[in-house]
Amino acid sequence: MAGGLIALLDDIATLAKATASSLDDIAAGAAKASSKAVGVVIDDTAVTPQYVAGLDPSREIPIIKKIARASLINKLAIILPVALILTWLAPWLLPVILIVGGSYLCFEGGEKALTKLHLYPEHVDLEDAATPVTPEEIEKGIVSSASRTDLILSAEIMLISLAGVTITSNLVKVGIMVSVAFFMTFFVYGIVAVLVKMDDLGLRLAEKKGGVASFGRGLVSVMPKVFTIIGVVGTLAMLWVGGHIIISSLNDLGFTALHHIVEHGVSYVEHLGGAATWTAETVQSGIFGLIWGIVLAYIWLGISSVIKRVRHTK
Repeated sequence: MAGGLIALLDDIATLAKATASSLDDIAAGAAKASSKAVGVVIDDTAVTPQYVAGLDPSREIPIIKKIARASLINKLAIILPVALILTWLAPWLLPVILIVGGSYLCFEGGEKALTKLHLYPEHVDLEDAATPVTPEEIEKGIVSSASRTDLILSAEIMLISLAGVTITSNLVKVGIMVSVAFFMTFFVYGIVAVLVKMDDLGLRLAEKKGGVASFGRGLVSVMPKVFTIIGVVGTLAMLWVGGHIIISSLNDLGFTALHHIVEHGVSYVEHLGGAATWTAETVQSGIFGLIWGIVLAYIWLGISSVIKRVRHTK
């Protein structure tokens, strides 16, 4: 009896060690996988505040919560199952999907760059949508639009993270990706929530006296500049991440020309250290992303113009 109890306790101890090891693997894997998608995370963080700009301050946090909830659903209910199924059944499709997503990021970045230079119309819509007239409709439209954009960015985050997972255990892999989904969602939308409320905090502090009031007024005046900087960083991140995704994915599919060009450029600065190497690779990826994004933006402009012309002739 005592021997059986000791054996049972030994089994429990072994299971506990295995569980702890798996949890360590999940934590380490999630951290490593998340770091691979940092560029898209910057972009996601930069894009989201734009959706609540100019709204009633009392509705900013509730709307961000709704977008965050939709983002988590996108990651866990749509993207993760599809990505895992493709990993098991058709892994060759993942680079193709990444190329499509990377091209979308390049398109968005290229379109924004052209618009800033007044070389592209502000918006290219295939149809004129009815303008929402009630606050509820406006809010619903904002959440819907943000959720669609988030679906693309979340897909990039999850697929890039999944590509960085080297652990073979399917259970641990799922645990890592679920951890990434929660961490990335709370990280991005937590930062967004803080950013959009900073001006409100500044206004409250400005009502105080002395140095606190001066700090509050400074906070109010600096936040528009902060959002401008975030927008620029987000656009650059789109181009860099999109270009890098496409170059790496094409290399995985056997189309190595662009990858070799980047490697050749990096070879000139390798002796200067890791920072110089990263900068050289990032700049080249960004330049490619910008060129490809501009091409896609003008292709889309041409296609949308033709479609509008056809619709108007009917």
